[in-house]
Amino acid sequence: MGLRETLRAARTGARDNRHRLRPVTLLVFMVAGMMMATGALASRGNDLRPDRTTEMVALVRAEADRADALADRVAALRAEVDALTGRRADTAGGPSASELQVAAERAGASAVTGPAVSVTLTDAPASVQPAGVDGDLLVVHQQDIQAVVNALWAGGAEAMTIQGERVGARTGIKCVGNTVVVHDVPYAPPYVIVAIGNQAAMERSLRADAYLTLYRQYVDSYRLGYEVMRRSSVTMPGYNGPSEFVHASAVR
Repeated sequence: MGLRETLRAARTGARDNRHRLRPVTLLVFMVAGMMMATGALASRGNDLRPDRTTEMVALVRAEADRADALADRVAALRAEVDALTGRRADTAGGPSASELQVAAERAGASAVTGPAVSVTLTDAPASVQPAGVDGDLLVVHQQDIQAVVNALWAGGAEAMTIQGERVGARTGIKCVGNTVVVHDVPYAPPYVIVAIGNQAAMERSLRADAYLTLYRQYVDSYRLGYEVMRRSSVTMPGYNGPSEFVHASAVR
């Protein structure tokens, strides 16, 4: 067979092969199409690979449960801290509850009850106008009240009030016009000072005080009021005056 015949036979064989392959190709496409249509109907628009979505939902639920558990743990720890702070255990070096109570009593921050001595100071009556006597000597001044307070403390007073106001380390007494100011509140006479403590010891201290000895001479001469009385039991409120020291400073 010559070269031309050989080439013609090869081309004829290839064409015949293409004709034989065409039905097979059509069959493959038909099967593939049927499979795609079946998949679409089965899924009804849903993902036929739900594994990833399912895993994400499970992860979110697990993290939510973990967050809830952590929140419960935080609440429990806060309650524990509050309990420990309230107790102020001695082993931690802080004061105990009983020590805090004693400190509050000494600072006058808590109410107290006990036997007491009261001292009442009043101005001389307006009708008393002795010749040659300064009118200022016929009224009660801050130094008179302060003398009573000091004598009561010296006699062992454990707690004290002036006009019902609990006396503390920051309590100040000052005259403003015809009134006496305590804790920024002006009071008119009579002035009542009450002290809880050993009644006999406080009475002795009042009698022994040099300033009050002189004051009682004015009481006798010009009818100033000065009355000392025992009280079987009184209850005093906690200190509610200023909590900070206020003082003047030099001008530079």
